[in-house]
Amino acid sequence: MSEWTVSEADLRTALRVLTAALVVVVGGASVLILATPGGAPIARLLDGLFAWSTTQSMWYLTRAAGMVAYLLLWLSTCWGLAISGKTFDPAMPRGFTFDAHEYLSLLSLGFTALHGGVLLADRYLPFTLTQLLVPFAAPYRPVWVGFGVIGLYLSLLVTVTFYLRRWIGASAFRWIHLLSYLGFGAVVLHSWFAGTDTALAATRGIYIGSVLVVVFLTVHRVTAAMIGKVRPAGSV
Repeated sequence: MSEWTVSEADLRTALRVLTAALVVVVGGASVLILATPGGAPIARLLDGLFAWSTTQSMWYLTRAAGMVAYLLLWLSTCWGLAISGKTFDPAMPRGFTFDAHEYLSLLSLGFTALHGGVLLADRYLPFTLTQLLVPFAAPYRPVWVGFGVIGLYLSLLVTVTFYLRRWIGASAFRWIHLLSYLGFGAVVLHSWFAGTDTALAATRGIYIGSVLVVVFLTVHRVTAAMIGKVRPAGSV
């Protein structure tokens, strides 16, 4: 009788699928609660526990979720640059660094869904699902909110390629991943010009500092690649 075994690669694949499914379920449940009558009993329960329906609670929640989503996207971008530059190779297995990069991207999408989903229940400045999903259709600062929507779609496209890499090939995977620069840039513009916390010096410091880190890692990556191409064969 043969013994059934599970490889490490199979476990990683299963974990990816479960994580993606969790993000989809949580996002779908949020929309169900906030946008449809079927979620009214759960919404009332949350209101009783956390004052869910107050203007302040919605505002605090969407601000917090937006900032967490931004930091996770920034960390995922930096992590991807570090992977491409083989920064982690002396200390971490490639499989772990790739998986961590993927999970950071999924977490960022999850908090982005929360950031936008909460606005469906906001009583001060409510959004419709169409206004959230269609770029430049928002009632509040439509241009800068539109950049955020575009950044979301670009980040979603890049994240989906984690699961399509074996079919699209490594070259297409790398080219599509370059869109993460545009996605991050769009989110920076959205955060700076649409976010109400930009008036705070600490928030501006976070945005400026995070952009400078991405620029530094990009320059380091490009410089290292150029040095590698011109280095004579056999040199150390």
